[in-house]
Amino acid sequence: MIMDKDQRDLEKRIDGIKQLKPSLYGHDFLLTWEKEEEDLRTIIEVASVLKEMRAANISPKVFDSGLAISNFRDNSTRTRFSFASASNLLGLAVQDLDEQKSQIAHGETVRETANMISFLSDFIGIRDDIFLGEGNKYMREVGAALDDGFENGVLPVRPGIINLQCDMDHPTQSMADMMHLISVFGSAENLKGKKLVMSWAYSPSYGKPMSVPQGIIALMSRFGMNIELAYPEGYDLIPEIVEIAVKNTGASGGSFRVSHSMEESMRDADIVYPKSWAPYHIMQARTELLRKADKEGLKELEKSCLANNAKFKDWEFDDDKLKLTKNGSALYMHCLPADISGVSCDRGEVSAAAFERYRVETYREAGFKPYVIAAMMLTNRFENPGEILSGIMRRNRRRVGTE
Repeated sequence: MIMDKDQRDLEKRIDGIKQLKPSLYGHDFLLTWEKEEEDLRTIIEVASVLKEMRAANISPKVFDSGLAISNFRDNSTRTRFSFASASNLLGLAVQDLDEQKSQIAHGETVRETANMISFLSDFIGIRDDIFLGEGNKYMREVGAALDDGFENGVLPVRPGIINLQCDMDHPTQSMADMMHLISVFGSAENLKGKKLVMSWAYSPSYGKPMSVPQGIIALMSRFGMNIELAYPEGYDLIPEIVEIAVKNTGASGGSFRVSHSMEESMRDADIVYPKSWAPYHIMQARTELLRKADKEGLKELEKSCLANNAKFKDWEFDDDKLKLTKNGSALYMHCLPADISGVSCDRGEVSAAAFERYRVETYREAGFKPYVIAAMMLTNRFENPGEILSGIMRRNRRRVGTE
């Protein structure tokens, strides 16, 4: 049961949301750097209120029926279940689009599929991170098809698209990470001047997407943080996205630096994010081989990449590197699953001892994602999210019925 003080605190936060003027209504959420700071702040505030409502046993269902389509073109655990949780939280049922069981396998076009799955759908969540230069492009192609269907009266509403990870960005992850940082440091304002190290880390696999590190540097650089991007020479990210981060830090009063030493980058860090990724030029080569279905070429590329990765096994976050951070106690972050040395692999991104020290914190970090996705949905569908949240408070329907 929500207590009077808790209710007043919630209502105060909702009043704050009413003062914001986001431009999220009716717009897909594809890349964080396409959104204004007011948009990002609104998502975080709405997500925080939804999280508090859940804790207070208040049902925030704003849909009585409707579908949220889950289209995962790559594997997922956290984001898949976060999308389902967010949809259910708001009252939508989830339907997976299995492309192998649909007519897509028989050549159905994107334009046709997008309309056929959307007759009574409100949202489509898409993960497409395998092909460099194609994932975000595909999401926009789906969006154009939905625009056409809605404008021609085929669809009663135009479903919103949520980017659940593409080749460029992973906005639900980076926004959840931002909420985690706010919960740890107290506010977005308190992040100004904090040093965040986004570091490559060794992995016994070669094809991890670049979207997480790109999403982190592009988003966190907007909040006045001092970003250090660390990686062995040759493990570059997409240059245009790095330039976005550089520009953001200049505008926000932060700084941006590239380092090729994991140890040096960790010195006096407040936050560390050791995460493996495949180099930009390798992802370009991999994409061309995938397009050609060149299995032998892919095998040779993997072999050479793993051999190159093996030169940098010392790029592992461990207790020695933790000691280099500010007061030897920087916040460790990871999108999960981490490659944990001696646990999930012989040698990986993080030592077992270092990961165990922060394991529960990384679970808390992941726990913000359902609320971020739900906030993206609610702000897409409702022009005045603060008013909608006030209505939920007045209704005061319990999620779990009790006497």
